[in-house]
Amino acid sequence: MAGISSLSSPVNTPAHAKELELIEETTKNAYELQNYALAQILTQNAHTEYLKNFNLDGATDRKSFLSKVPMVTYDDLQPMIQRLVDGDRTPILCALPISEFLSSSGTSSGDPKLFPNHEEETNRRLLLCSLIRPILNKFVKGWEQGKGLYFMFVKPEARTRGGHPIQPGSTGMVRKRDAESRPHDPYYDFTSPTEAMFCTDPFQSMYTQMLCALYERQQVGRVGAQFALGLLRAIRFLQLNWQQLTRDIRTGSLSPNVTDPSIRECMTRVLRPNPALAGFIAQECVKGSWEGIIIRIWPNTKYIDVIITGSTAQYIPTLDYYSGGLPKISWIYGSPECFPAINLNPICNPSEISYTIMPNMAYLEFLPYLPNSDPVDLADVKIGQEYELVVTTYAGLYRYRTGDIIRVTGFHNSAPQFRFVKRRNAVLSVGADETDEVELQAASEKASRFLEEFGASVLDYTSYAEAGHYVVYVELLVKKSGESPSDEVMEKCCVVMEESLMMNWVYRRCRVEEKSIGALEIRVVKSGAFEEMVDYAVSRGASVNLYKVPRCLTVKPILEILQSRLLSTHFTPSIPQSIPTPTKL
Repeated sequence: MAGISSLSSPVNTPAHAKELELIEETTKNAYELQNYALAQILTQNAHTEYLKNFNLDGATDRKSFLSKVPMVTYDDLQPMIQRLVDGDRTPILCALPISEFLSSSGTSSGDPKLFPNHEEETNRRLLLCSLIRPILNKFVKGWEQGKGLYFMFVKPEARTRGGHPIQPGSTGMVRKRDAESRPHDPYYDFTSPTEAMFCTDPFQSMYTQMLCALYERQQVGRVGAQFALGLLRAIRFLQLNWQQLTRDIRTGSLSPNVTDPSIRECMTRVLRPNPALAGFIAQECVKGSWEGIIIRIWPNTKYIDVIITGSTAQYIPTLDYYSGGLPKISWIYGSPECFPAINLNPICNPSEISYTIMPNMAYLEFLPYLPNSDPVDLADVKIGQEYELVVTTYAGLYRYRTGDIIRVTGFHNSAPQFRFVKRRNAVLSVGADETDEVELQAASEKASRFLEEFGASVLDYTSYAEAGHYVVYVELLVKKSGESPSDEVMEKCCVVMEESLMMNWVYRRCRVEEKSIGALEIRVVKSGAFEEMVDYAVSRGASVNLYKVPRCLTVKPILEILQSRLLSTHFTPSIPQSIPTPTKL
């Protein structure tokens, strides 16, 4: 069980105690609150076109709902969502007026999905996020005394044909928090000025946020981004632009490359000549190694705030390298569809991160990750079992299959806790074999550990099935400039990866016995190639904050980007002799 200490112990203020007591009461009555949430959703949306199709006749109980309303995917709902996008104002999916469409990351297909949202649902999500501060008070002493260096990029506002805004969930919540008068919350006290976060030019936004963070290096108490990839992009930006940044700090002037009028205006309150600070930053950046650069530049940082679960766990070693092993916190489990859970034990090993379901956020079902299985509710989940999460939301999703595979790790009171495992359809295959992103992640981790002996590690990777064999595109983090692993080392790395993949008995059979799968190929790409993948996705409408590198490629333009940045190719020289016992039977 992913246990935590009781959240009812004394805290700093009565307000915090009240919020923590709310968590306790909510999780103690999880099953009752789930039934209540379902009844609320069905009552509120009873007259929508979608629910009318299933002849519920006013029923709001679980039995009637499950027997009459089918489970669906995005493809099933897309025609109705398209009508809403085109401007149909009738209550098709939800009764309350649509305020915006929330977009997915666009990771899987390259094209973001759109989900209708309304003000009530946004406020519900903001309420969940407000629980972060009282939990943080319990685990990190003095966190509120510093500012957050949190790289946030708000997408330019797009609109549907019907006039509704389209934005990632994170963007909408930032806009709402900024627009409304809310009590001061130190968790949202950032070094980045609002003008920089809202700038639609990625370079100018990043440049300004980094410049402000360098000026306030002693005030920074926590560093983060929504996903780990966003923070690593910021570190690379500093590597590429530190000379211009230190020039601005030395002279107290702003680079002519920053042209946004609102940014130039706000920076007049920040800029001042500081040769000593500029000299210090230049001294740190010019060193041959960037190990521990985060705590070297921002020495009072207490933790890293990023999502590092599932396939993004790939970045943990790199974050450790840059941060000196600082604790890493992943707070919220959420998506454009739903924000159902929060991490109640934030300071834990990344491999132990579990999220606790807040049963008042939506109605949830758990579809066992096994053939021909029926979904169960939260009272009947089993510790150690994997499930696909199915959500019914206030904003008009009913028995929607999210595609997220989770593993139940325990309970807090009567609320399940779970770990995100993978996406359902992310598999690599050349025939009868199926290798999922968990197996690819394990192979990448073993390859990275092998390369550490030779002064390198796997910074990022993705894969592709081509001409009867697996191709893994890899970008390396080389610890010392000019000392990349040799061809011989990379061939051995191919062997290490393939030995890991052979834990899958079908891959092993096809590779060793049938020889229907050829030798594994590693293609090493130039530094920055994976950033170009992100840039491409952003140009197609994806969010910089939300984008996650797909581990199994299907989008041809991304393949072309990687292929154009190729440095070297390496194959497993022969079938590995040290074949482990497979785990899949």
